[in-house]
Amino acid sequence: MKEKKLFEEKQYLGYNKYAIMRQLVLAIFCFIAYQITDKSLRDIFFVIGMALLVISIMLLFILHMHITVYENSIIIDGLWTSRKVKIDINSIASIEKTVYSKYTLNNPVYNVHANGVIKFYSGGHNEAVKITDRDGLIYLIGSQKSEIICNIVEDILNKKR
Repeated sequence: MKEKKLFEEKQYLGYNKYAIMRQLVLAIFCFIAYQITDKSLRDIFFVIGMALLVISIMLLFILHMHITVYENSIIIDGLWTSRKVKIDINSIASIEKTVYSKYTLNNPVYNVHANGVIKFYSGGHNEAVKITDRDGLIYLIGSQKSEIICNIVEDILNKKR
């Protein structure tokens, strides 16, 4: 029998607002350079500017991370080359909503082990869910709906206790 899906969130690479801003600033620079340079370099700047705009639009459709909360597990699935991460809800010692990072600009990461923390982040808000399991592993999952994830998992944990 299939488990009941309690929550689902998909995060795309193109929705990282700082990455979009960097790409648009570079594209605007290319279009300004297109206007003020001589005839020999104009075409190159125009092509580069258009390529940046097309890449920015394509990134809006590339799925970076898919978070699914089931009755017995949390599954984080990434790009086509990354492994699926499964966190058993029975092994969770604590869960809390927190800030992902003190920095404003954060790179998208998937299953990065740094300083004893396993990080997942795509972009958007600076909110995260901090999960500590009974083995001492800490998962930091960036999410735009971190409060909902915390509430669902806390309800499941309270029912099982």
